[in-house]
Amino acid sequence: MGVYYFIILFIGVFFVVGAGMQAFKSLSMTKKSSVFLAIGVSLIGLSIFLFLPESSDIIAELLGIG
Repeated sequence: MGVYYFIILFIGVFFVVGAGMQAFKSLSMTKKSSVFLAIGVSLIGLSIFLFLPESSDIIAELLGIG
């Protein structure tokens, strides 16, 4: 399962770097780059949460499983 978490992390980093390069190229934050930045930060946060030892228990409680 950790491989999928790394894939999510790398996709998030790719989005953040892409949004930064796009903002640096045009010297302003457009709507497209801010959306990429928000998605990238969300994916990075999700992958860091999933790497926590008790994340499966937290998700099970939120979904009412078990």
